[in-house]
Amino acid sequence: QVQLVESGGDLVQPGGSLRLSCAASGSFLRINAMGWYRQAPGKERELVAVLTSGGSTSYADSAKGRFTISRDNAKSTVYLQMNSLEPEDTAVYYCNADVTYYRDKVRYTGMYWGQGTQVTVSS
Repeated sequence: QVQLVESGGDLVQPGGSLRLSCAASGSFLRINAMGWYRQAPGKERELVAVLTSGGSTSYADSAKGRFTISRDNAKSTVYLQMNSLEPEDTAVYYCNADVTYYRDKVRYTGMYWGQGTQVTVSS
């Protein structure tokens, strides 16, 4: 099992900044990729940013130039630095991890989600 715990969501004024954190724990061989998704009320969940184990990054167009995804491998933690926040960024932000693990000597790959952290951008 893999657990993802997010933190850092808050109420912030337009133009402000926040840093989200997501720590992975549990029994796994390797984290292949970690990313951030968000879901605003009445909308579908959408990708914000992803970071692979090889260091490649990908961002939604709405996040480019404002958000930065990074990681601390020693802590199995991924971060999302969000700058120049806009009301349109208001959403629940979810951490996602693609993980390789063993069970009964068989190797599996699974995708896991955190519980979400609320980001509200409002004056």
